[in-house]
Amino acid sequence: MQTPNVSVVTEFQLLGFQTLQEWQTLFFTIFLVIYLLTLTGNIVIIAVVSQDRRLHFPMYMFLQHLSFLEIWYTSTIVPLLLANLTSWGRAISFSACMAQLYFFVFLGATECFLLAMMAFDRYLAICSPLHYPFLMSPDTCRHLVALCWLTGVGTGFLPSMMISQLDFCGPNQINHFFCDLPPLMQLSCSSAHVTEMAIFVLSVAVLCVCFLLTLVSYVFIMSSILRIPSASGLRKTFSTCGSHLAVVTIYYGTMISMYVHPSAHLSPEINKIISVFYTVVTPLMNPVIYSLRNKDFKEAVRKAIRRQRGHCGVGVRGQVFIR
Repeated sequence: MQTPNVSVVTEFQLLGFQTLQEWQTLFFTIFLVIYLLTLTGNIVIIAVVSQDRRLHFPMYMFLQHLSFLEIWYTSTIVPLLLANLTSWGRAISFSACMAQLYFFVFLGATECFLLAMMAFDRYLAICSPLHYPFLMSPDTCRHLVALCWLTGVGTGFLPSMMISQLDFCGPNQINHFFCDLPPLMQLSCSSAHVTEMAIFVLSVAVLCVCFLLTLVSYVFIMSSILRIPSASGLRKTFSTCGSHLAVVTIYYGTMISMYVHPSAHLSPEINKIISVFYTVVTPLMNPVIYSLRNKDFKEAVRKAIRRQRGHCGVGVRGQVFIR
């Protein structure tokens, strides 16, 4: 007798932070503030880089794409998280869950590729300044950015497709605040061994390789910085690169601890805490660290503020004159 390979479960229930009911209001406030700051900060970066011609260089093009990505990356997760915290909605349909999973993997992988490219860009700028204009021309930068996005699009297909082919015929409660890979595989009533191993290999290929390339780039950058004769220049550059590396390490470290462990299973509560870092915290930290510690970008922001104040002043003076 032929058994139809059809998923019985038509929707999932996201349990979220149900074990911390007394903290729901506090969590909602914190996550909402972080989300609004993330959107505002990334939109400001995109606008400033677009308007200031002095920032039309590969470094800021990468930063602009990173900000654009962070807006969509955090928006894939946080709005549903906020809705769950207020009990406005905990149910998510099977198709919507698979769509969220796809965009999460696609945007997360693209961010890994972009961070690796940004580290490589800084390596060329600091370690090969004379060759940098030729090695990282605007056309080369655009091609690299397009490669990051296209590779990310392709990376998202395999996990979401394999998860969607699993059978879900038992409990439909996901002990998480979004449709993530580990809790979904644990809910499946069919064997998920092949899926688990495929996701493990993909995670190693994307996370570990990108992190290794980023780390190697910063090792060469640090070794070059140590040869700077000026103590103030050494301290400033080392501080900037150190903050970049710290944020990258937090992002990759939390992601690797979640997905590069095919046989180990952390407790659901620890998984949620770890997930908060790479879905809520780093989308805010990345643009802040990469932009506000940059002198040219801060000057461009001041210039934009002065220009905006000047426009407002002209409008006010015009009204007074007419009266």
